[in-house]
Amino acid sequence: MDNSGPAPFLDESSDPTVRGFLHLPNRPNGDGLVLTHGAGSNCGSPLLVAVAEVFASKGYAVLRCDLPYRQQRRTGPPFPGNADRDRAGLRNAVAAMKKHVTGRIFLGGHSYGARQSSMLVAGEPDLVSGLLLLSYPLHPPRKPDQLRTQHLPKLGTDCLFVQGTRDPFGSIAEIDSALQLISAQVKLMPVEGAGHDLRFKAEVSSQSLANEILIAFESMFG
Repeated sequence: MDNSGPAPFLDESSDPTVRGFLHLPNRPNGDGLVLTHGAGSNCGSPLLVAVAEVFASKGYAVLRCDLPYRQQRRTGPPFPGNADRDRAGLRNAVAAMKKHVTGRIFLGGHSYGARQSSMLVAGEPDLVSGLLLLSYPLHPPRKPDQLRTQHLPKLGTDCLFVQGTRDPFGSIAEIDSALQLISAQVKLMPVEGAGHDLRFKAEVSSQSLANEILIAFESMFG
């Protein structure tokens, strides 16, 4: 494990600014990962911290970043009309990460962050080398007819989806069906018994799932 710990990160060279924490590995492999959070959370969520620590231990530079709406206010969900700005913040985060790595850059997020990451890359296929999408919110709970799949046919970037088998935002069968819309290589990693939080509660987090995610990620992206 990287013993140096994450450092606070702030890049004000562009608007929206990029704010979060940067994990620099002791033995870098040259690649980087930008991670962002769900609608009710921030970049300090136990899930993102655990994933960042495990990836950094294997040589990845990892930037956990707060989306622009979270930089503006500490609590509350994003405003629907501000999604474009949140995606711009992710684009800027990728640009900031390019200053710290020489190899590939990957983009990932949890829930709302996963959706905005996939929407951004659907419009900019050369932005990153791959996507790590945790608990993709395929539809609102109990509203399976309100699918969030309009951009998926335009997604030409390889993706790893990690989904709990008890996620009310999309069952494994529903996610698997939606993935057929994507022309790029996709892989679905089910997490047995997990809900939308992938079993990462605020009180406790485990590195076991983060390690499994890393294994699945490296088996796909090499």
